[in-house]
Amino acid sequence: MRSVYVKIVIWLAASLVTFIAGTVVTTSFVYRANTAGRSFFAREMQLQADEAVARFKSGGAPALEEFLQRWNTSIPGEYMLVDRRGFDVLNGSDRNNLIRQRLTRPRFFSPFLPPRGNEIWVWPSTDSNYSLIVHGESGHHSAWNALPYYLWIVAATTVFSYFLALYLVSPLRKLKQSAEQFGQGDFSTRVNLRRRDEFGKVAQAFNEMADRIETLMTAERRLLQDVSHELRSPLARLEFAVELARTSPNREAAMDRIKKEVNRLSSLVGELLQVTRAEGDPASQNLEEISLDHLVRDLIDDSTVESEARGCHLELDCSTPIQILGDRELLRRAVENVLRNAIRFAPESSAVCVNVSRHDDRAVISVRDFGPGVPPETLPMLFRPFFRVDSDRNRASGGVGLGLAIAKRAISLHQGELRARNAGPGLEVQIEIPVASNGH
Repeated sequence: MRSVYVKIVIWLAASLVTFIAGTVVTTSFVYRANTAGRSFFAREMQLQADEAVARFKSGGAPALEEFLQRWNTSIPGEYMLVDRRGFDVLNGSDRNNLIRQRLTRPRFFSPFLPPRGNEIWVWPSTDSNYSLIVHGESGHHSAWNALPYYLWIVAATTVFSYFLALYLVSPLRKLKQSAEQFGQGDFSTRVNLRRRDEFGKVAQAFNEMADRIETLMTAERRLLQDVSHELRSPLARLEFAVELARTSPNREAAMDRIKKEVNRLSSLVGELLQVTRAEGDPASQNLEEISLDHLVRDLIDDSTVESEARGCHLELDCSTPIQILGDRELLRRAVENVLRNAIRFAPESSAVCVNVSRHDDRAVISVRDFGPGVPPETLPMLFRPFFRVDSDRNRASGGVGLGLAIAKRAISLHQGELRARNAGPGLEVQIEIPVASNGH
C-alpha cells in the first residue's frame, strides 16, 4: 500500500471505528458499573420484593397475584414469590432450580459476546423470609447491536476523508507530473498551484528552482554557441597565418600575426575562466570586509598608465569611507572591467569620471566616459556575454565582449546591481552594492 491517498482514507476510517467502539464500550461499562450494588436498579428490586411480601401478608394470594399480574403487564416476564425453602407461595411449585441459575448483580458487559437472552433475578425481602424471582428478557445488548446507528457517521466521515485525501494528494500529483516533465527536458514546465499552505510553498520553491535551472541552461547553451563562434574566427586566422609562415618569404610578419592570434585566444580563455569563477558557487566566495574607497583608488592608480596611453585621464571623486562585505578579487575584477571599458572608448584629451558615494545602505560606484555612447535599444544587452555594439571597433580594441558580463555576474553575487545609461555624451555605468552592517 504505497498510495498516500489510500493511507489517509484508511487511517481516518480506522480512527473513527476505534472512536465509536471505544465510546460504546466505555459508556456501557460505566452504566453497568453504576447499576451494580445499591444503585437505583438494586433499590427498585428490593422495593418490589418488599411490596410483594406486604401484599401477600395483607391480602393473601389474590392480592399478590394481582400485584404480579399488573407488574407483568407493564414489564413482560415471570414474577414469583417464594418462601425461605424456595417454594412458590401461590401454587407451591419448587423454584430452587431457578434460584440456582439466578444473577445476583448485572454481569460484566462484553461487546464481543452475544446477549444471553433470558436472565433470572432473585431478590430477598428485607426480613429474609421471602424472595422475589424475576424471569424475563435480558436488558443487556451487545455493542454490535448498536453499530447500525453509527454507520451513517462512518459513511459521512469516509466521504469527508475522501475529499480530504483528494485535497492533500492532488498538489503532490501535480508536483510529480511537473517534476517528470522537467526531468524529461521541458524546462518551461511550472507547477500551477495557487495555494498559500505548505504545498503552495513547495510549488513556489519548485518554480523558483526551475526558473534558475532554465536560466542557467539557456545561458550555458548561449555561452557555448558564442564561445564556438568566437573561437572559430581566430583559429581560422591562426591556421591561415601558419600556412602563410610556411610559404611566405616574410616569415617575421607571419610570426607576428600568429603571435597576435595566440594572444587573442589566450585573452579569450582567460576571460572565460573569469566568467566560470563568477558563475561559481556563492558559498565558496572568500568574504571579507573591504574598504571600497581604497579599492577604487588602487584601481585608479593601476589604470593610469593605460589611460595615458590612450590619451585620456582619470578623475576620482571619493570623499566618504565605505565598508562593504565581499570577495575582494571578484569585486576588483568587476570594477576594473567597467573602468577599462570606459577607458577603451573615451576620446583623446577627455576624462573618465569615477564617483564613489553612499546612499542609505547602498554603496554606488559611477564610471562615466565622454565617448559616443551606445544606441538606446542596446542598453539592456550590454551585459550579455560576447555582445558588441560595434563588432569591428571592439575587435580593434582587443575586447571579446566578456568584460561587462563578468562584472554583472560578480556584482549580482554580492546582491548588487549593475546598470548602464547614456549620459549625453558618453556612457555611464553604475554599480550598487550593499554596505556592511557595521559600515560607516
